[in-house]
Amino acid sequence: MFEIADGGALSSGVHLPLRFLATHALIGKVLEDQITGPEMSSDNNIKTATSSDLRNLVAACAAITVFGLAFGMTAPLLSLLMAEREVPSDIIGLNSAMMPLGILLFSPVIPYLAERFGARQVAIAAAVTTAVLIVSYKVFDNLGAWFLLRTVNGMSIATLFVLSEAWIVGSAGSEHRGKVVAIYASILSASFAAGPFLIGVIGVEGWTPFVIGALSIVIGTLPIFGIRDLAQSPKTEHSLSGPISFTRKAPILVAAVGCFAILDSAAISLLPVYGIENNLTQSEAAFALTALIVGNIFLQPPIGWLADRVPARTMFIMLSALTVGVVAILPWVLHTIFFWPVLVIAGSAGYGVYTVSLKSLGDRFDGQELITGSATFSVVWGIGALIGAISGGWSIKLSTVFGLPFLLAGVYLLFLAGNIMRAKTQRTTRDSG
Repeated sequence: MFEIADGGALSSGVHLPLRFLATHALIGKVLEDQITGPEMSSDNNIKTATSSDLRNLVAACAAITVFGLAFGMTAPLLSLLMAEREVPSDIIGLNSAMMPLGILLFSPVIPYLAERFGARQVAIAAAVTTAVLIVSYKVFDNLGAWFLLRTVNGMSIATLFVLSEAWIVGSAGSEHRGKVVAIYASILSASFAAGPFLIGVIGVEGWTPFVIGALSIVIGTLPIFGIRDLAQSPKTEHSLSGPISFTRKAPILVAAVGCFAILDSAAISLLPVYGIENNLTQSEAAFALTALIVGNIFLQPPIGWLADRVPARTMFIMLSALTVGVVAILPWVLHTIFFWPVLVIAGSAGYGVYTVSLKSLGDRFDGQELITGSATFSVVWGIGALIGAISGGWSIKLSTVFGLPFLLAGVYLLFLAGNIMRAKTQRTTRDSG
């Protein structure tokens, strides 16, 4: 039976293994600065960060770096190889969809595997599997085999994502959870960006990218062996459930993840296309995506700091309103200097709802239910990613200038309206009671 110990719960350009280890050392120092604080009384149910929590946080950052690097590296590597072999673009797109499909299919199973075999053992197995799969792409250099390999790769990456995310939000002390989760979001974004950068440095030919990718993942897995299981802490919401049941308990958190996933997928897949269709140069279109990611990397810590001081509902309303506003004006600033700061703000605010949702997840749940919540987030991310990629393409086809911005603004507008309506309903219930 999976157990957790002492009031906690489970969840870059790095192109050389030694730098990979140095990155983890730096992460550990930053996290130590963020979570070290005075002891808090257990009477008010505030979790105090301990040395084992710090060890778990560093290990979780290692796992999430593995996730981001593997996902960010594999996608451009295989797409470029297929394009070089003149594989049709629609087949490339279909093949690329296999990894999100694997994430979507496998995420509900992860909590049960963690309970049966232990979260640390499952995470290590997933990391080793990911490394083997990266080499397998070269061993089985065949388009048909890649469909199967990418599906399994999605499953292994989903496992790392779900468990490391649960470790992050569960091991962070309540007082500093927002800041720690924000650091996690920045690390994840940087590791996503590191993958394409790595391919740009080493190229796609021969065994080199496959071997370096696999070795980096193996080295990044080593800190996971230091994970220590923690005991379940008493919180009000802890019974084991599945994704559907969990969604009923935390619909706003799940909706926040869905909005983030749609924005994330549509932006990564189609923002450069949107730029080129609107007469930006190829380099400008590529830099547009960089500007969006920069906002997510550098502005999440201030959002996390604010989330530790402001109620989650207020944060959701503020961030979604800001996202709607800046995304909606993109067509009018497209060919001006304001285009770039607008993208930075859109990235930080739009992705910020995910940071707040993770912080709230750790505040409300622990133990197996925290892992179930993280798995539910992963399922919803998979669904949102598929919706974002498909609807984003349709939106550009319907309107080259307004389609994509208005689609994303509409998604966040619905989320904003849902939060306002839920706040009013809860206020009315309290008043009538």
